[in-house]
Amino acid sequence: GGFWDRFFTFVPIILLCYLIPSLLASFGVVSPASDGLWPVAKDYFLPAALILLTLSIDLKAVWGLGPKALIMFFTATVGIVIGGPLAVLIVASFSPETVGGQGQDAVWRGLATVAGSWIGGGANQTAMLEVYGYNPLRYGSMVAIDIVVANLWMVFLLYGAGNADRIDRWLKADSTAIANLRDKMADFSLSVERTATVPELMLLLAISFGGVGLSHFGAEHMSAAMASIAGSSEGVLASRFFWIVVIATTVGLGLSFTKARNLEGAGASKIGTIFIFLLVAIIGTKMDLFKMADAPMLVLLGIIWMTIHSALLLTVAKIIRAPFFFVAVGSKANVGGAASAPVVAGAFHPALAPVGVLLAVLGYALGTYGAIICAELMRAVSP
Repeated sequence: GGFWDRFFTFVPIILLCYLIPSLLASFGVVSPASDGLWPVAKDYFLPAALILLTLSIDLKAVWGLGPKALIMFFTATVGIVIGGPLAVLIVASFSPETVGGQGQDAVWRGLATVAGSWIGGGANQTAMLEVYGYNPLRYGSMVAIDIVVANLWMVFLLYGAGNADRIDRWLKADSTAIANLRDKMADFSLSVERTATVPELMLLLAISFGGVGLSHFGAEHMSAAMASIAGSSEGVLASRFFWIVVIATTVGLGLSFTKARNLEGAGASKIGTIFIFLLVAIIGTKMDLFKMADAPMLVLLGIIWMTIHSALLLTVAKIIRAPFFFVAVGSKANVGGAASAPVVAGAFHPALAPVGVLLAVLGYALGTYGAIICAELMRAVSP
């Protein structure tokens, strides 16, 4: 049990997986902008991970998690919607110029894109940029708030995932349903576990990347069809990434009702977890710690906003005794969307990753509506 065992009781492995690349990016060892890592991770690793992790899911047990997951998810959404205008009010009280601006430079228009990103995800963010027409030249500072603050919050959540039992005791939460699901999945993995043969590993790769190919093929057609129905390529349903996530999850869930489920024994979720780790490392490269210096007052506004969101979440969790898992995943399904909700859920246990996906898809559906309400409230309170 030497030094590393003690070290990893305090610092979850997945947190390092996230922080080390972000330090490398911040100090210019790896260049986050010019490499094509993120598109590859988002379009290929993520759907492959979703298929491999949902392959052996026990849907009945997921439903058995009960209503608390949904309550925490909606609480997280409300936290973002009311957190925005409250943060604007607070900052306006001592620095009105930070949240002022006229016409297309009005800061609330930019913050609408942050709301879109934090309730739904990238597609909702772009949609808000179109809807509210914020000055594109200033958009960089909004992306900085989004990324810096969301990533600071991710650090807390990943740390919390490593110490969930302690936090659950503080929340007086009953986490038996989660523990049962986790144990059920772990027992299933053990019951079918065997030494994987090369043909089985090839089959796993064929299923996952065949599924990824299918997701891209389907996403191409679905997003085009939806864009032509809506007459614009801006909405969430016209987003290719949305359909890639939905189709990959559906493929995995479909396979969980077939014999393919037994491929769990050949290491399906282990390989899926490797993809999730790669994804975390690549998300880490997007976090440039020095970006915070560019617009310190706006980053402060973002931190106040996220603090309101997290305070509301923890308050409701304490009232309904919801486990920290639902706090973290409900929050990430909003703030991180489908790219990081399964990551945070998987930090508790790989078997729980699909719960993150299902909630994140819900976040996409609500993202645009929630962001518009939030934006209108921010418009109302802006100086």
